[in-house]
Amino acid sequence: MLLLLLAPALAAYLLTSLWLLKRPRLLHPAKRLAFRARHVSHRGGAGERIENTMEAFRHAVECGTEMLELDCVLTRDGEVVISHDTNLYRQAAVRGEIGDLDYQDLPLYKERMEIYFYPDHYSTGRDRRIPRLEEVFQNFPTVPINVEIKVDDPRLISKVSDLVRRFDREQITVWASASDKIMDQCRRENPSMPHIFTQSRLICLLLAFYTGLLPFLPLHESCLEYPMPSIIGRYYLLNNWILQFPLVVRVLDWLLMQKSLIKHLEDRGIQVYIWTLNEEPDYRRAFQLGATGVMTDFPTKLRHFLDSSHLPSPPPPLS
Repeated sequence: MLLLLLAPALAAYLLTSLWLLKRPRLLHPAKRLAFRARHVSHRGGAGERIENTMEAFRHAVECGTEMLELDCVLTRDGEVVISHDTNLYRQAAVRGEIGDLDYQDLPLYKERMEIYFYPDHYSTGRDRRIPRLEEVFQNFPTVPINVEIKVDDPRLISKVSDLVRRFDREQITVWASASDKIMDQCRRENPSMPHIFTQSRLICLLLAFYTGLLPFLPLHESCLEYPMPSIIGRYYLLNNWILQFPLVVRVLDWLLMQKSLIKHLEDRGIQVYIWTLNEEPDYRRAFQLGATGVMTDFPTKLRHFLDSSHLPSPPPPLS
């Protein structure tokens, strides 16, 4: 009897959820970002120049990138520098932490650096110097930049925010972090900057999508950045043992790569970037799924794909 009573209510809930999934603006005004990026250069394009160097960033911009992705670390004397790792060994073959050295004492990057998302492939370049975030803002004042904070350091977050304000780029600089704690600090420090979904918020997003709650829920994030699981094992391996099983990867790929989820977020003005893709079949799949953009280590390759694939022109940024 209870099931008979609940069945109509459940059916009404599911039908309403599906209807609103396709019409999210009935409940939620679309977010209006000052940029729209199809071409995102991961660490400045780590496959074509040494990652996170000024040479890499210039090359990516010359390739027509629409967003630079980078990571920030603080030196002992308080300089915000661009580096994926806090430790120097992988990048410079020097044992030690960036935070234990003054900026002037930082070593040069290695002459050849392995591409993390393309093992056994190496990038080289003339520029091996670790740059400061201030230099990047000075040289690329109008280029959107995705700034990832991996370290729980309030002083770093404050200094990044101060630089963003000083260069008047709050609308085109994105807070990024996988950590809820760090993201909360970033948002408190500068709530005017757009920000991404953290790892736990991505899990909540998926739960809401598969239970039908998503169309009813407000979302404060402006960008979703997440991986395409099908490239795991094909181009790189993770240390997580459970991801060594192909069935697990296939299930994750099915859960994450849902066209209706991406379309719903796009309709709400939330831009979706899929990382880190380095081959044309993966670029094509991402855009066929409706992703706003692709994050790549090879900006030249992605630019060639975009110029030759006859994809529909993207809509302009909302204003």
